[in-house]
Amino acid sequence: MTDSSDDYVYDEESGEWLPASELAQRQRDAAQLEVRDAVGNLLADGDQVTLIKDLDVKGAGQTLKRGTLIKSIRLTGDAQEIDCKFDGIKGLVLRAEFVRKR
Repeated sequence: MTDSSDDYVYDEESGEWLPASELAQRQRDAAQLEVRDAVGNLLADGDQVTLIKDLDVKGAGQTLKRGTLIKSIRLTGDAQEIDCKFDGIKGLVLRAEFVRKR
């Protein structure tokens, strides 16, 4: 619902004049990324994931084994990367294609 005092702005994508609040909502909706795991489940901040293959961690000299549980992930601005914490590894970023939501 639009407010009668709302300014109208031109949306170049649709070629329409829209209330500023509606255009802002459309831009927020478009900016939200959908990050999906290896089997297509939608991931969100705070989810727990399990690794589906062994991964060598560059710079840490450590291998994360298949089945390792990663708790409390955070989504990044990239649709294929998730940020997470694991004991002994700082700044761990995993590709979503190598994890499955738990």
